[in-house]
Amino acid sequence: MFDRQTRFVWERRFIASIFLALALLTVPPASFWSRAASFWTGVVAFADETPRRQVAAPDKATAAVSPIGRKIDNFALRDFRGKETSLDEFKDAKAVVVAFLGTECPLVNLYAGRLNALAKEYSKWGVATIVVNANVQDSIAEIAHWNERHKLDLPVLKDAGNAVADKFGAVRTPEFFVLDGDRTVRYWGRFDDQYGIGYQRPEPTEEFVQAALDEVLAGKAVSRELTESIGCYIGRVKKPDETSDVTYAKQISRIFQKSCVECHREGEIAPFALTSYDEARGWAEMIDEVVRDERMPPWHASAEHGKFRNDPRLSDEEKQVIHRWVEAGAPLGDPKDLPEPPKFAAGWRIGTPDTVLKINAKPFKVPARGTVSYQYLVVDPGFKEDKWIQAAECKPGNPSVVHHIVTFVQPPDAGPPDEDHPAGRPRRAVGTIESDWLSAYAPGSPPIKLPQGLAKFVPAGSKLVFQMHYTPNGTATTDVSEIGLIFADPAKVRKEVGTWRAANPQFAIPPGAENYEVKAEHTFRKDTLLLAMFPHMHLRGKSFRYEAEFPDGRRQVLLDVPRYDFGWQNSYVPEQPVLMPAGSKLHCTAHFDNSENNLSNPDPTATVTWGDQTWEEMMIGYFSMILVDQDLTKEPKGKSRAARFHEAVKQSGGVKLGDDARRLAAEALESDEKLHALRVALEKTVPQLDRIDVTTVAGDTLTIRRVSVLPDPLKKTLSAVSLPSAKLALADYAAGAKLTVHGDLSKEKAPDLVFAARMMSSSVHVPIALDGAKGTVNFWSMEREAFPEEAVAILREAAAAMVK
Repeated sequence: MFDRQTRFVWERRFIASIFLALALLTVPPASFWSRAASFWTGVVAFADETPRRQVAAPDKATAAVSPIGRKIDNFALRDFRGKETSLDEFKDAKAVVVAFLGTECPLVNLYAGRLNALAKEYSKWGVATIVVNANVQDSIAEIAHWNERHKLDLPVLKDAGNAVADKFGAVRTPEFFVLDGDRTVRYWGRFDDQYGIGYQRPEPTEEFVQAALDEVLAGKAVSRELTESIGCYIGRVKKPDETSDVTYAKQISRIFQKSCVECHREGEIAPFALTSYDEARGWAEMIDEVVRDERMPPWHASAEHGKFRNDPRLSDEEKQVIHRWVEAGAPLGDPKDLPEPPKFAAGWRIGTPDTVLKINAKPFKVPARGTVSYQYLVVDPGFKEDKWIQAAECKPGNPSVVHHIVTFVQPPDAGPPDEDHPAGRPRRAVGTIESDWLSAYAPGSPPIKLPQGLAKFVPAGSKLVFQMHYTPNGTATTDVSEIGLIFADPAKVRKEVGTWRAANPQFAIPPGAENYEVKAEHTFRKDTLLLAMFPHMHLRGKSFRYEAEFPDGRRQVLLDVPRYDFGWQNSYVPEQPVLMPAGSKLHCTAHFDNSENNLSNPDPTATVTWGDQTWEEMMIGYFSMILVDQDLTKEPKGKSRAARFHEAVKQSGGVKLGDDARRLAAEALESDEKLHALRVALEKTVPQLDRIDVTTVAGDTLTIRRVSVLPDPLKKTLSAVSLPSAKLALADYAAGAKLTVHGDLSKEKAPDLVFAARMMSSSVHVPIALDGAKGTVNFWSMEREAFPEEAVAILREAAAAMVK
C-alpha cells in the first residue's frame, strides 16, 4: 500500500496540472447494453399506457387574485407587422382564447404548435384565438422570427407596456384565458397537464383549455376554472431603483459570466442568453425564482459527500445579491462598471475544431408529437492513421428536440450489422483501457476537453456511430447535428482516458414501487485514478450513489445524488482524482420510483425492465479513468491487445501459463468469483481475454455452469442458466473432442454464436468432461483474430488445469 501511495504522490504532480485545465468528461446514456442486456438473453419491453393523475390547483393567494368572473374591456395591440388588432373585432365570437406567450420560454415552444391546432379546430365553432407577448425582452424582430418558426396562423400581438397583461392579471408564459361571449373570464391557467417543471408525460391526461371551451360552448359552468400556471414569469417593465448598491454592471454581470453564460449565450443549449442587460432584465424575476429554488445552476450532488471541480452552485451571498437586484427593479448601474465580455470560439465550446463531421447526411425529420426510436447513424471520418482525441463536442443542430447524442467508436474489426442496428453495432475502442464511447451531448453536460497528456483513442480506419435520441417538442421540425474534434499530438499523450461503467441490466421494477433498489459494482484490476462520475437512469430514476471499497476494507461515499433528474445529465468531477488501488471495488446503488407520485412516470402500472427508450429503464454508473502506472510516451500506442500479446511473445521467445494462474485454474469451478480471479490472472499474460464461461450438455439441455465477464454484473446472474441445446454450436463442440477457434464470430451462423457476436468478436472452445457430462471451457474476446496459436496453447492448458 505504501508503494502505491508513493506512486500516487508522484502522479499528482502530473494530475494537478491536468486539473487546472479540466472542464472534463461527460458520460452518456448507454448503447452497449441495449437490446443485449445479458450475453444470453434479451430484454422484454413493456407497453406504455399513461394513467390519469391530477394537476394541483392554484394556492389560496393565487385564487384570491383570480380573474375568474372578470369582464375584459376592449384592448388594441399591434402585431410584429404593425397591424392593429382589437378584442372588439371578435365581438361575434362565441368564445375567445387569449394566450400569453414569449419567444424563449421552453414550455411556450412546446405548446405553440398545439395552440395553433386547437385554434384551427375550434374556429369552426366560433372560437377566436389571440396571442399576446408582454415580455420586455422580446423585440418585434424576435417575435417575427418566432412566429415564422412556429407558423402560427393567429394574431401575435406585442403588449409593450404590459397594460393588457395587467388587465388580465397574467403572471407567466405560457398562460391561457378562456373568455365567454360576454368577454368574461371563465378559465385561467395552463393548457394541459403534459409538461411541468422536472417532468414530461408522453401524452396529456387532462386538456384544460379544450375542456373549458367545450363547456362554454355548451352553455355550462366551467368545472375546472383554475389551474396552476407552470412556466416563465412575464418580463414586465419595471422602474429600477438607480440608488441601489447592487447593479447589473457591478455585480450581476460578473455572477452571470462565472456561472451562467457558458450555456446562456447565443447558439448554446440554454433557451435564452444572459450576455446583455436588455436580455437579463426581462428574466430577472425568473432568475430569482430558479436560483432561490436551486433549480439553477443545475446540480444534483449532495453537499455531504465529496467536493467537485465543476460544481456550478452559487454561494448564499451570490443568491442574496441577485435577490436584492431583482427587488430593486433590476437596475443597470454605470455601464463603465461592466466587465469585459468573455471570449468564446464561434459556435464551439472546445475551441476551433481540427475537423467537423456532420452526423446526419440529410436533415432528420422530427414529428411534432409521439416517440422517436433511437437512431443509430454511422459516419466514416476517413482516418487513415490512429487518432488521439484531445477534445470532442457533439453539437445538436436543433437543441429543442435533441435530448442526447452518444458517440461510439466502431473499429475496423467491429461486428456486422444486425436486426437492431442496420449500420452495425458500435464496439469498444481498441485501446489500453476499458472504454466503449468517445463523447456525448446531453442537457447540462459540458463537452470533453482533456488537458495535454490525456487523450481518447480512435484506431485508424474506425467509423463513428452516433446514437441520437430525439424528443418531439410540439412542432414538426428537422435536425442536422455535428461533432467537432481536436486532435492531440501522439508523441505527447501519456495516458489514455477510458469511460466505463458499473451497470446492472438484470432488474424488474414492480408496478407502484416507490423506492426499488438496484445495485452494481466494478472491480479495478490495476491501480486506477477515477476522474469523473456520471449516473444514468431514465424517467423513474430517483437517487444514485457511488461508494468506493478499498482493499484494506475502508469504504467512502464518492458521490450521492439524492434527487436524480433525467432532464439534466450532469457529470461530477472530484476536486482530486480518486485513487482506486488494484482490487478496489466501485459500488453503485440506484433507487427507482415507479409510483403515481412520480409525475414523470410514463406508466405506474407497468413492470419495468432494461431498455433504450425512456419508458424503459437503465442502471449505469459511468466513470472516467486513467491508469496510474501508464506512460504511453514509453509504450507503444494504439495497438490492439492481441498485437501487444504477439509482441510480448516475440520479445520473450514464448509465453506459458504461470504458476499462479495454474493454481487459480484448479479452483476456478468452485464459484464464479474464483473463475473471475482466474480470468484476471490470465489477462496478465493474455490481455485480449474478455470472458470465460463453462458450459455442459446433458440430454437436450445446455447449462452455463460458470461465468466471468467484464463488465462484472453479468457474472452474478448467468451461472446455472439452462437453454435448449438444439442447433447450438457450443453443444456440438461439447459432443466432439476437437478444440475450436473462431477468429471472426460475425461469420458464424449458429444462433448462440450469432448472439455472442453482438458483444464478442473471436473465441476459443476447449472440450472438457465435468461431473460426468461433456462440455466446453469457452474463452472470448471483443477483438477480432484475438487468439493466435501461442494464446490458444495457454488457454488450452488453463482449461485442462480446471478439470484435473
